[in-house]
Order: sequence, then C-alpha cells, then structure tokens
Amino acid sequence: MQRTLTRRATLLVAVTALGLSACGSESSNQPAPGGKVAITVTGQPPSSQAIERKIFDADVAEFEKLNPDIDIVPHEGFMDPKTFSAKLAGGQLEDVYYVYFTDPANIIARRQAADITEHIKDMAVVKQLQPALLDIFKDRSGKIYGLPTANYSMGLLYNRTLFTKAGLDPDKPPTTWDQVRDAAKKISALGNGTIGFADLSKNNQGGWHLVTWAYAMGSQIARQEGEKWTADFNNAKVKQALQLLKDMRWTDNSMGEKQLLEATDIQRLMGAGQLGMYLGAPDNVPVLVKEFKGKYEDYGVAALPGSGTLLGGEGYMINPKASPEKIKAGLKWIDWKYLNPDRIESRINQYLAEQQPIGLPAIPTPDIYTGDTRAKQSELKTKYANVPEKNFASYLDGNTKLKGNLEPPNAQQVYAVLDNVMQGVLTNKDANIDQLLADAETKVNSALAQVK
Repeated sequence: MQRTLTRRATLLVAVTALGLSACGSESSNQPAPGGKVAITVTGQPPSSQAIERKIFDADVAEFEKLNPDIDIVPHEGFMDPKTFSAKLAGGQLEDVYYVYFTDPANIIARRQAADITEHIKDMAVVKQLQPALLDIFKDRSGKIYGLPTANYSMGLLYNRTLFTKAGLDPDKPPTTWDQVRDAAKKISALGNGTIGFADLSKNNQGGWHLVTWAYAMGSQIARQEGEKWTADFNNAKVKQALQLLKDMRWTDNSMGEKQLLEATDIQRLMGAGQLGMYLGAPDNVPVLVKEFKGKYEDYGVAALPGSGTLLGGEGYMINPKASPEKIKAGLKWIDWKYLNPDRIESRINQYLAEQQPIGLPAIPTPDIYTGDTRAKQSELKTKYANVPEKNFASYLDGNTKLKGNLEPPNAQQVYAVLDNVMQGVLTNKDANIDQLLADAETKVNSALAQVK
C-alpha cells in the first residue's frame, strides 16, 4: 500500500531504456540443489517496512512448506526505474518480476515477458479478475503476459468531521463538480485557517493531478494514431476543469493562499483537520493516520464526479527466458501469494495480527475481482473491518460507472509540462488558460514524439 502511494506521490515512475533486450541470468534455468525448482522473485518489502516484510517472509516460508519442490529466492524491491533497465541489459532480471500498470504494454511489445496464456488456462481465479485489469497484460492478439495483483483509482478524499461542521452530509459526498465547489466554500467559511479544497502543483504532481482532472471531465491526454502519439488535452473539457480550479482559488478563495503544494503538504493539512477535500486514492487514508495523526473515522473517499478516473496498480510478469518449469512455479507463487480466493481470509488475519487497517479497498483486500470472488472478499472485509467500511462505499459504487484510464506515455515529461499549467492557474489570478494549454500542447507533443 505504501509503495503505490509513495510512487504516485513522488512520481518517480519512468522506466527508461525499455528498448534494451531482456534476457535471463546465466543461471536462471539451472535446477536448485536437491532437484527443486528455484525461482527468483521481486516484491520483498525493504526492512524499513517491517510489517510488510514480516508478512512477505512468512508467506515464503509457508509456500515452500506447501510446495517442497519449489525454492523461492526473494529479492528486495519492486519497480525501481534506476535499476530496471540495467537489469534488463545485464541479464539479471528475476524469474518473477513486479510491474506497474504503465509498464506491460512496452514490455510486451519488446518481448521482455513470457507468454503465459497456455499456462493459466487452468487457473480458475483468472476468470474472476476484472477484465479491464487483465487486459493491461494482453497483447493485441489477446495473449496474456502477466497478472494484476492490486489496483487503485483516484477518488475524492474528504474530511467527514469538517463536512458535518459545515452543515454537509458526510454520508452523501459530492457527486458533481458544482457540489464540490459549493462544499469547498462552506468548509472554508468555517474560518480558523480551514481550507475547502487543495490541489498539487509542483514536482510533477500537479501534472499528474491535471491528468486526473482531464479523465474525470471525459478528455484524454494523448491519442495514438498508428505508431504516433499526439497531445489531446487542449479542449473545452480540460478548460472547464482549469476554470473551476481558477474560480475556487480566486473567486471563492476556498483553496487557501498558499500554493505550490505537493502530496505531503495536503496530507499534513488533512491530518491536522484543516482541509476539507483533495483528489486521492484510499491508500492515502492509512498515511493520514500513521504519519499525520489523523483518525480513520474522520475520512471518507468518494468516486470522482464525472465520467472517468486515473487507474493504476501493480502486477507480476515472468522472465521470457524462464524454463517451462520456472514459469509453472512462478505462476503458482503469484496465484497463491496474491490471488487465491481461498487465502483471502488468511491474508486479512495476517494484517489484523499486525494491527493494520481492514475495510479499505486496498491491500490486503484489493478491488481486483468480479463475481463470486468479489462477493466473498466483500463479505470477509465487512466481517473483519476495523475501520469504518461505509466511509468508502460511495467510492466503490461510483467507480463501477467510471472509465478507468492509465497514465499517458512518457508520463513524467508530460507531468512536468502540465505542472506549469496548474501553477499558472493557482498562482496567477490573471492566468490565460487558453495560452497555458496551447504552450503545454506544443511541449507535450515534443515529449510524445520520443515515444517509441
């Protein structure tokens, strides 16, 4: 949970040099001592995440006990853009490796993952995974190269206590942007430095949020024609979003005077009870509680008003040089560790034993399933919830109606450009939205021209 938040908050996600050819390490297909199949796997949390590390290591031990013919060799870490390309070039790519949802398309195109289509035909859980998430790991012909294990989508995170104080119903969060604006005005009217709505505008985080706004309004950021990508955000829908931000900032004064904010700034404000709303995913809530002394009962998350949202998440793929035995063992690990419906209750109990939150649409109960498995997880989540599950019901209900969109190509370069647009609107009362978008369009087209 922390890794996805940190990744999105710092926005250090660019995976460069994916054009390098991937190959397995020299010993990747050598049998383990005693005739076991040994597989290297990423995903072991760093020692600084003591609870997550403890759970992961316990799972390795239990899996190996249940599968004495498989030896799990865990490697610390997830997707590190500083080392991933070097591992690809140097033949040190693990047998089972972690990816963000932004990565599979390029990895598949460059044949840097094993085709697992035939291997997962007998995995019943695959049919229970959300089709949109599974599609992320497919090529154009429908072959499958990986499996999703967790996801998030951006929503509207709000302070229920401030809603009540402002005369708003915390069980009925805003469902339109006009309602968001109205709620922000009422919350800021409470005084004492209270801010109705806040948004990000630096360190690429402003651009990341503007992409979220664009999706909510029904726009895209980039469109692909053949092999070429071009900017697709200089339109009335994105102008509407920016005008709303400009109105809340300068006409309503419901966003406060301090701008050029980043994630920790608005989390600190929310944790201190001084902020009414911001765009965020449910995995922000434990951070507000653990790092900024908030209370779970004070927060709710609603689906974004509009027609779309920014979708992200994670999954696992397999080294294209892995032997059939390693592929089989790797898929067995992914299934058992992350997906097996029969382990939902035991996963919940693992986190409960470590006094971790249950009731959020996040690990250990990620919103990745459909059908009977989704219903089973929902029932167990309610049974064991130790945080107010109802505070996130509108998020789950509303997201079923929204189109999920992935981050654009060359996301970090795009975000850096769009930062300037957010900064212009939030720091300059006389900002010209048309000019800001026109300038950004030219620069984003230059960034997209680099996409290969």
